Amino acid sequence: MSAAPRVSTITRKTQETDIHLTLNLDGTGQAAIDTGIGFLDHMLTALTKHARFDLELRCTGDLHVDDHHTAEDTALALGAALDEALGDRRGITRFGHAYAPLDEALARAVVDLSGRPFPVIDLGLKREYLGKIACENLGHVLSSLAFAGRLALHVDVLKGENDHHRVEAAYKATALAFRAAVSRSSFDDIASTKGVL
Repeated sequence: MSAAPRVSTITRKTQETDIHLTLNLDGTGQAAIDTGIGFLDHMLTALTKHARFDLELRCTGDLHVDDHHTAEDTALALGAALDEALGDRRGITRFGHAYAPLDEALARAVVDLSGRPFPVIDLGLKREYLGKIACENLGHVLSSLAFAGRLALHVDVLKGENDHHRVEAAYKATALAFRAAVSRSSFDDIASTKGVL
């Protein structure tokens, strides 16, 4: 008997953004992402690819104001989809950790699908912008994803001179940590002494 599909479709519409996405946790890394912010699309595509999720995501946001609402709301919608797709989190590995390099940059990510949101993100960026997204929002995306996904997420960039490399290494490490944490274990229980996640 095959396991139930872990797929979620989320629509999130506010006066600032209009988002529609479908997330499949058991995909192959296929991404079709359009937020209107090229560098954010690039990072979410890397996240999707290396987590081996499938993600279709379209966001129309108030980019005439700035990039914040689009970045934050996209992450909130993606986190909500992750939470919904996981269901009661029965049978998952729960924890994941990974290192990922990109040339001179090295990042570490650790995730716990605990049901308790707690992000600790330190990208250590020096630039104000990468492409058309403020660097502060690249960390904020990961924090917002953790809050909406009800998970603890620690991401540190340990070394690197190039901010593009630092961010991309961080997103790839996060992807690999997610891939491990959402994987199905050989047990059909909830991996918690509380009995619930």
